Amino acid sequence: MATIKEIAALAGVSRGTVDRVLNNRGSVNPATAGKIMEIAKALDYRPNKAGMVLAAQKKKLKLGVILFSTDNPFFADVLRGVSEKAEDLAGYNCAVLVRQIPINVDAQLSAIDELLREEVNGIALAPQNDERIRIRINKLHEQGIPVVTLNTDIENSRRIAYVGSNYARSGATAAGLLKLMTHGTVHIGIITGSSDILCHTERIAGFTDTLRSVRDRMHIVSVVETQDDEIESYEQTSRLLKAHPEINALFFAAGGVYGGCRAAASLGLAGRLCAIAFDKADTTEHFLRQGVLSAVICQQPRIQGRKPLDLLFAYLTSGELPEKEYNYTAVDIRILENI
Repeated sequence: MATIKEIAALAGVSRGTVDRVLNNRGSVNPATAGKIMEIAKALDYRPNKAGMVLAAQKKKLKLGVILFSTDNPFFADVLRGVSEKAEDLAGYNCAVLVRQIPINVDAQLSAIDELLREEVNGIALAPQNDERIRIRINKLHEQGIPVVTLNTDIENSRRIAYVGSNYARSGATAAGLLKLMTHGTVHIGIITGSSDILCHTERIAGFTDTLRSVRDRMHIVSVVETQDDEIESYEQTSRLLKAHPEINALFFAAGGVYGGCRAAASLGLAGRLCAIAFDKADTTEHFLRQGVLSAVICQQPRIQGRKPLDLLFAYLTSGELPEKEYNYTAVDIRILENI
């Protein structure tokens, strides 16, 4: 098996230069970097992963995690996954720093700056789909700080991987459930978080695309945004249902499920609506049992907390990109009988 020393000799450079290229650390002349990578590929170079892990222990790696701070209980389970993986990584002298922020671009940028001051080596991020965040991710890539997105993705960025639901598919699944669980004419109200969050818009896109084949009997009445806030969701859902008494189905495309279900229950609509939401939590289980929710679609939050840290640590210790760019969690449907 080829060694860094052999590659350096063939390329006519130092071992330090080869190490920087193979492990994406620091700036190296593009022509030199290309030559090194060509030689490494020709020699079928494979990093010594055990040695990389030992080196990581000496370097005292730091990983940052940035999540939304909302009322959505889903993120409590994501944090449990983060904590579980952080305990594992502590044995490799790798620290995990967590920041929870509101759904706000400036707050997200500030959290990234704060983690950079803490000298993190990589960041797991639930990003807003905003040009400023995209630019910052690309800048982090240029600085040698890898980013893995989780829970929601961002278009056209240089993040190295995404971990989370296939939101178009989960939205389509919600539409499929409504098709199976309803009869006759259906008037649908959609409760979402924010149009600035890619996963929310992708869920709605998958939902609406799937309903096109039955548009003669299933109609979307209105879409309201709640910023994943339970109070806002209660108020918005109440106004929607009062303004459109014909609504007989609800699709909760994001958080705010507790507030929205409370609104439906307070209007005496339990058992009279077909309502689909996401994530198994105490609140969703309660409303399934009360007959306010008809089904929930789960998306493995603990995996969404653990796997991004797995991918970042593997990349920083081996220099190898994740095997898959899109690491989708399972689509898991729960109804009253299997909650």
